[in-house]
Amino acid sequence: QNGYHEIGMDHFALENDSMYTSFKEGKLHRNFMGYTASKTQLMIGLGVSSISDSWYSFAQNEKTIEDYYTHLADNQLPIFRGHVLTTEDLIIRRHILNLMCQFTTSWKDKTLDFPELPSVLASLEEMEDDGLLTIQNDSIMVTEKGKPFVRNICMAFDLRLIRKAPETKLFSMTI
Repeated sequence: QNGYHEIGMDHFALENDSMYTSFKEGKLHRNFMGYTASKTQLMIGLGVSSISDSWYSFAQNEKTIEDYYTHLADNQLPIFRGHVLTTEDLIIRRHILNLMCQFTTSWKDKTLDFPELPSVLASLEEMEDDGLLTIQNDSIMVTEKGKPFVRNICMAFDLRLIRKAPETKLFSMTI
């Protein structure tokens, strides 16, 4: 409406906006801060509770000012926790970013295939039946009807979430 185009989850841009251009060119990126037209594999978080992302790992700074400054006073990095991504994490990350930034993903390139892909696709069949996405030719395309549910579609790829086997329904938590 009013010249705005949907470019991602809850994000809209005008045609003369760099975010729209990035979306149309397939270059839109998403990080902890949201969508960006600038893709980088390194984001350094500064300050209390900030998160750094080196593409292959994440690190979160201390959550309280006291702990943060104690580490600095001791000449230590104020890191609270971190995670080094596995090869599987990187593949899943690629699919989730593709869906969030382009509303499509593909595993035609076999480097984006992973053992649980058949079960992920099976879990998406109901969404396909509801017209939220299409699965064909080794790819998924989110439909216009499915764009408001892209978070739910992405959750099907989140193997860490699936392996936790949540006891509550996650669908309502995303809407």
